[in-house]
Amino acid sequence: MKGLLLRLSGLDADAENAVRVIGFFDRLITGRAGLDVLVRSTAELAGCPVGVHAPGQGLSLRAEPGADVVTPGPAPAGAATRVLEGGVLVWVARAGAPVPLDDMLLERFAIATAILLEHSGVPRPELGDPALVELVLSEDVGTAERARALHLLGIAPATRLRVLAGTGVDALAGWSAPLGRVRAVLTTGEVPGPLPDGARAGIGPELPAIEVARSWAAARTALRFTSATEPVVWWDRLGGLAALDGKLGPADLAELADVRALDRLAAESHGEDTLAALGALCATGSARKAAAVLHRHHSTMPARLARAEAVLGFDVDSPAGRFRLHLALMLRRLRDNTDPAPLAGP
Repeated sequence: MKGLLLRLSGLDADAENAVRVIGFFDRLITGRAGLDVLVRSTAELAGCPVGVHAPGQGLSLRAEPGADVVTPGPAPAGAATRVLEGGVLVWVARAGAPVPLDDMLLERFAIATAILLEHSGVPRPELGDPALVELVLSEDVGTAERARALHLLGIAPATRLRVLAGTGVDALAGWSAPLGRVRAVLTTGEVPGPLPDGARAGIGPELPAIEVARSWAAARTALRFTSATEPVVWWDRLGGLAALDGKLGPADLAELADVRALDRLAAESHGEDTLAALGALCATGSARKAAAVLHRHHSTMPARLARAEAVLGFDVDSPAGRFRLHLALMLRRLRDNTDPAPLAGP
């Protein structure tokens, strides 16, 4: 601090700005800001890329003005750096000549990093895998906490991961944790399978591990579109249907005429079989193929489809009719698969 005060005394015209820089970092320290906030705020103050690199702790944070914190590798060539205890490196990468307050900014950035790193909420090594998985998937933690949890799990931030959100999938291999009534499973490469009998799973998109919370959210959406006849749904294949999640509540969905018609069909004798036949028709595009999927003789299909058309009020064996039917079936699943209600039937 003595050297810092000596430099301040020689700044003259910049002394007021220097005091502002000190106050800026002091407020972040006293407010116990997260490392994400520190790095992002410093980038805004500096007007150039800045970062913290702590490979021994699984942390590598970088921010540019106006952008969120991301997780690259070490400091870029030519960056001004300070090395802290434990091999932690802070850096400021300004293009062109440095400005008068860069040295002070870097020093205060280093001091703030050391203090906040010591008091940050990064997970401790004794946390078990389920707790770390939960932390990785949480939308409420910062990049620093997620990167540290991934490090403790042995996963690099850039590793491509998918998340499987399922019920009845406790025996599947992979990093996993029970989150409410759903189990989350992190997987690289192939999705583990086959699923146990009665299990259901929504499978999220493949993303870098540091962004895996988005895959978890997508997997939960996909899970809502599963059924007894379609127990596995990939978010990647939902297309525009995924956008419906959260747009309409169960009460709104229950008021849709086609959904009510499907409910009436389901309430009839052998109604669930009829809904299964309708789902197979949508999946295969023909009554004969649908019968084969259901292991039924094709002669049983015409009567079922005729009854369904009478209740629904439209032709289900035309392209337009199958589209309308498929949408109604998916909306019905979306209505019924609302946590914590039991997962829906066909």
